[in-house]
Amino acid sequence: MKIDLHIHTKTGSDGNLTVQEVFQEAKNRAIDLISITDHDSIDCQETAISLANKYSISYITGVELNVTFQLVDRKPISLDFMGYRFDHKNRELNEKLKTIREHRENRARQILQNLNMEFEKEGIEAFNDDDLRKIQESVDGSFGRPHIANYLIKKDIVSTKQEAFDKYLVKCDVPKYPLSLAEASELIRNAGGVIILAHPNDPNGTSLLKIASDLDEQSNIIEAQMLKYIDGVECWHSRNDENTTTHYVEFARKHGIIMTGGSDCHQKPVLMGTVAVPDFVADNI
Repeated sequence: MKIDLHIHTKTGSDGNLTVQEVFQEAKNRAIDLISITDHDSIDCQETAISLANKYSISYITGVELNVTFQLVDRKPISLDFMGYRFDHKNRELNEKLKTIREHRENRARQILQNLNMEFEKEGIEAFNDDDLRKIQESVDGSFGRPHIANYLIKKDIVSTKQEAFDKYLVKCDVPKYPLSLAEASELIRNAGGVIILAHPNDPNGTSLLKIASDLDEQSNIIEAQMLKYIDGVECWHSRNDENTTTHYVEFARKHGIIMTGGSDCHQKPVLMGTVAVPDFVADNI
């Protein structure tokens, strides 16, 4: 059985394929169970449910929420949490995601203002409302810094996304919507779903690795400050090493919580179905 419970689309956030193309690819790869987990967006869930029926693929609703996590005496960090099995028509959840989406757009405007201050120092022509409109037109899902990075490349200001972030987008950043773990948990659970800590030891993403490189120390943080808010942990991920997966499988078993897994595929390249998620996860979730 092939399982992938962590897939992003162009329709909902920052994937490279539309939701329709994702399902076609999943069918081509003989994936049996999937979840579309766009960033802070559930706009394509109705379409995904319909496509799952069309392609005879088992499906559960999904979303990836960015949370501002505060440790005592530490600077807040961003962490990602997966929501699954929720009612995608839940009013409270939809309204909160709309608020987050609006904040994303305001944040983008503020980032452009900060960029213009950097451009002024370098003698680069400032971005204006027309530039913002062009960036917005390139957005199929949730507006974020990757879309601004693409525009910087298009304008020949940088050569790569990495250069865009290193040279401009890190220093010009504006805080994301301050969604707490308690609020994220309440939103998902009140919508009938379960909430899962995503890629806890991801070296390239938002993870506990930012504050603790030791896996046991990460576990202690989860036990002390997260366990009452979460229903499980993502144990299989495309950037996990063997030690990480083994550690978090044992952690989940110790606490009797849900284990999930997926590729975190943005189709750059296409990773769908390449992570060996055990069959029992289908029953687990």
